[in-house]
Amino acid sequence: MSTRFLELLAREASAVEFEGPIIQARAAGADAATIEELERAKVEALKVRDLLKRRARREAELSALYDTAGDLAALRDLDAVLEAIVHRARQLLATDVAYMTLHDPERGDTYMRVTDGSISAKFRALRLAMGAGLGGLVAQTAVPYATADYFADARFRHKEHIDAAVKEEGLVAILGVPLRLGQRVIGVLMAANRSARPFHQEEVSLLASLAAHAAVAIDNARLLQETRNALEELSQAHRTARAHGEAVERAAMAHDRMTSLVLRGGGIEDVAAVVTDVLGGSLAVLDDLGRAISGDVGELDAGVFEAAQASRALGRTVRRGDLLIASVDVGGEPLCTLILRSDDADERILERAALVCALLLLFRRSVAEAEGRVRGELLDDLISRPGSPGLADRARRLGMDLGAPHVVVVAKHAGQRERAAFWASSQATVRHGLAAGRGDEVVLLLPGADAGGLARRVARELTASLQSPATAGAACVGLPAGEPSGPPRRTRAGEPSGAPQDGESHGPPRETRDVAAAYQEALRCAEALLALGRAGDGASAAELGFVGLLVGDGRDVRGFVGRTLGAVIEYDARRGTALTGTLAAYFATGGSPSRTAEAMHIHVNTVTQRLDRIGKLLGEGWLEPERALEIQLALRLHQLGHTYPPHTVGPDAI
Repeated sequence: MSTRFLELLAREASAVEFEGPIIQARAAGADAATIEELERAKVEALKVRDLLKRRARREAELSALYDTAGDLAALRDLDAVLEAIVHRARQLLATDVAYMTLHDPERGDTYMRVTDGSISAKFRALRLAMGAGLGGLVAQTAVPYATADYFADARFRHKEHIDAAVKEEGLVAILGVPLRLGQRVIGVLMAANRSARPFHQEEVSLLASLAAHAAVAIDNARLLQETRNALEELSQAHRTARAHGEAVERAAMAHDRMTSLVLRGGGIEDVAAVVTDVLGGSLAVLDDLGRAISGDVGELDAGVFEAAQASRALGRTVRRGDLLIASVDVGGEPLCTLILRSDDADERILERAALVCALLLLFRRSVAEAEGRVRGELLDDLISRPGSPGLADRARRLGMDLGAPHVVVVAKHAGQRERAAFWASSQATVRHGLAAGRGDEVVLLLPGADAGGLARRVARELTASLQSPATAGAACVGLPAGEPSGPPRRTRAGEPSGAPQDGESHGPPRETRDVAAAYQEALRCAEALLALGRAGDGASAAELGFVGLLVGDGRDVRGFVGRTLGAVIEYDARRGTALTGTLAAYFATGGSPSRTAEAMHIHVNTVTQRLDRIGKLLGEGWLEPERALEIQLALRLHQLGHTYPPHTVGPDAI
């Protein structure tokens, strides 16, 4: 019996017809259970019927909406609407020309907007002031005007340029009616003939009615265009918001990846890898001095560092060409700069990466400062309490072997103590040495034996870091001034110099005591450089000439004589000449070749030749006052027995 209800549904039967199967069942004497089952089937069938009706009604509504959308879509743009209105006005009134002028609020006049049947370019470009000509009069008064003969009508002001355009178009009879929206006139609709023609009242009414509809159509077209513009703006805003949301989500995901890397112990290189994986391109991370920590984006000019400064000031990414630059500072000092070479990238991700890199660098700085304090305390004790027990053990725990060659460097600077101390601590960590800040100086104990070279390097790099001169003096630990740099000195049975020798106490190793002496010599060397006007330079005592004899602990007189006069002494030894004596006589006689010749009982030409040879051996500038003073001091020391040991070379070796 249920199939009966399906048949009723299929042919869209009325609700009354759904009672038929039940009535038939009762007439056939069906039992109560069957009747009850049919009642339930009927109820369900009626529910389905209602559902189908609702869906049919919805379909009809959607069809109506579709038709309405088609009607709206058929509406042309404003230009098409205006052209249709003018064309219809010309057809309805059977005139030669029809045209429309619209009000220009900015200029306060009306301008020719659309023409139909016009042949004159001047006429199509015509503008009418309010009250000028027939069209200007209609626009000003909002009242229709008609004339059978334009040039003979004196009711309106004739303007030369208007009359010339009308004459060029050949118009005679003109009818104009206002386009009104409420109390506002938005333009004038006009029809014109090229021959005299009176316009009847019904024609005026017809054109006025068309103008009324035209005004509404114009306003509708304007509203539609504004609606379209608003929809486009909303759509653009939606796209922008969606893109912004996606960018924020992408930046958050990248930030999570970078944070996870840092928590797992990753470094700046790992963060840079995440950035390039997400954004593409190539990335470089620079430290506070503009040196590359990770990556390479090619040659960087001064403009890039100006952009980095602007990024720190603005707190956001700055673009320069195809480079995106994000820089972070702490306390007004640059900390790190990220430079991404990419045509199009999300600036938020780069900014977050810059913050993560800055946090990593701050963490490293904190660790370095903590380690630096430990190393600084040890160096202070080596300088202040050289005999204290346990210093060597403390050095070994920091990975230092004080028995190996070391150099003490004292760098004098002006101000910026914290920055100088941080720089020194970083250098000590990198070079496996010690560093300490002591007032306006930093002290470093570094592995090596080239005291002069280390002093110059420290002066150069610290000057660059502070942007102000830093002057460095240096001395080797345990080596007398001027002794050749090299491995630790060996004593009996090959024992290192730090081992106690006969007669020595078995107290603290000598290396721990030598640091204090080397510090004093390096300090005097730095002070001597400042006194000599060589701020920003670096040197050891051995490189300061006779000044080094005064500041050096070893008093390497023989080394000074060798560095100053060794070439002449060796020449005499090889050739059997008397250049050294000639040089002494030359200075003793006040630098006079003739008196030198008399004192040595030789010809003055011989003196001149010997002086030429001396000049070649000593090099240019040997007679300048400071150099001459050193040479005279070396001669006197040589005469006093501090003989420089020349190489033993026979005469035939030359």
